[in-house]
Amino acid sequence: MKRTAFVLSCILVAAAAVAAPAQVDPSASARQISITVGGEASVFQPDFAGDWACGGKTCPPAFFYPLAEAANTPLIGPGAFVDVKFSRWVQLEGEARWLRFNRFEDIHEDNYLIGPRVPVYHFWKATLYGKGLVGFSRMDMGFGYHGSFTATAFGGGMDVKLNKRISVRAFDAEYQYWPVWGNSKLFPYGASAGVSYKIF
Repeated sequence: MKRTAFVLSCILVAAAAVAAPAQVDPSASARQISITVGGEASVFQPDFAGDWACGGKTCPPAFFYPLAEAANTPLIGPGAFVDVKFSRWVQLEGEARWLRFNRFEDIHEDNYLIGPRVPVYHFWKATLYGKGLVGFSRMDMGFGYHGSFTATAFGGGMDVKLNKRISVRAFDAEYQYWPVWGNSKLFPYGASAGVSYKIF
C-alpha cells in the first residue's frame, strides 16, 4: 500500500513537472501586438525662405529653381502618429503632419512617413526612443508651385506613461533629408509634442 502510494505520488509529481512548462511556455513566449494612436503639435524649420534663383543670364520662368536656406518663419501644424509594437525591440511608427500655419508667402508642407521605432532606454514611467522613417512630403512653395518629394527622417524622443492607456509624448525631435528638391537637397527639422492612447 505504501509502495503504491509512493508510486502514485511520483507519477503525480512527474506529471505536474511536465504539465507546468507546457502551461507556462505559451504565455511566456507569446508575442502580443499593441497599437497606440496619438496626436501632436509640431514646429518645423522648412529650410526654404521663398527665394528663387536662375542658372543662366536670362531667366524665363522655366529656368527658375527654389533655393534651400533657413527660413525666419517656422511652420506650425498638427500631426498624428500610430505606434505598432510587435515585441520589445520590433516596433513600427507611422506619422502624418500638416504644417499649414504661420506661413510665409504661402509656403507650407505635409509629411507622410513610416519606419522602425526602437526603445533605447526606460526609466521611471518614461521611455526614450529612436526612429528612422521614410516616405514622402508635399511642399507648396508659393506662387502656385508645388510638388511631392521623397523624404527620410531620423530622430527620437520621450514618451511618459500617465496610466495604462494614456501617455504624453514629452518631445519628439526630427531631422529630415529630401534627396531631390529642385536643383538642390532639403533638410527640414523640427520638434513635436502630444498625447497618445493605447488601443490594445
